Amino acid sequence: MSKKAYSAATAEHEPRLYRVVANRIQALIVETGLLAGDRLPSERELAARLQVSRASLREAVLALELGGVLEVRGGSGVYLCDDTLDEVIPEVGPGPFEVLSARRLIEAEVAAIAARVATDGAIDTIWKAVLEMEKHHHNPASNEQADREFHLSIARATGNSALVGTMEYLWNQRGSLWHRLKEHFQTEELRQQTLGDHRQILQAIVAHDPAEARRAMRAHLERVTRTFSRG
Repeated sequence: MSKKAYSAATAEHEPRLYRVVANRIQALIVETGLLAGDRLPSERELAARLQVSRASLREAVLALELGGVLEVRGGSGVYLCDDTLDEVIPEVGPGPFEVLSARRLIEAEVAAIAARVATDGAIDTIWKAVLEMEKHHHNPASNEQADREFHLSIARATGNSALVGTMEYLWNQRGSLWHRLKEHFQTEELRQQTLGDHRQILQAIVAHDPAEARRAMRAHLERVTRTFSRG
């Protein structure tokens, strides 16, 4: 096997970071003798103790919650549900912050391309997605569908099917960890900011201003990342 092929095969079988951190949390639970019903140390303390970022810790905690080991109680903390620790941590694809990192890199350039080449018809489609998201602001399922359509419409506006396929792939990585993250840490402030961000991105595309479209998209995704990583 060539060195390149070996590296690819090795990477394919390496555990995702949130699973590594989740294993370390379980080891800490055993080490400290926590029992079912006990509250774990604060997120800040755990992150410092395990020497990981709060974003990585948050993904691991959510994976353990999905596995039935932990329970996240809003405004109260994280509690141990099962001190036998024999639950299998589910494999749920890329972590949400991993996906957001890829989206910041790719979508900023997609928005810039769209600002250069978008037709009037393509811009109308993006505009309709913004209106739909605002219309369904308080309906989570419809709001998320409109959000998806907004981002995919920008990709379609580039006229590049490979970019559309890439965006569809990234959006489809928003799995159970992402939805659990939103459930616990989405705020009304972020929802309102997202609507404002989308209008700024649209305005830059309407103005055919690639630099502003790039900046506005990157700022939007950075804002989402900050909110979900800090809570």
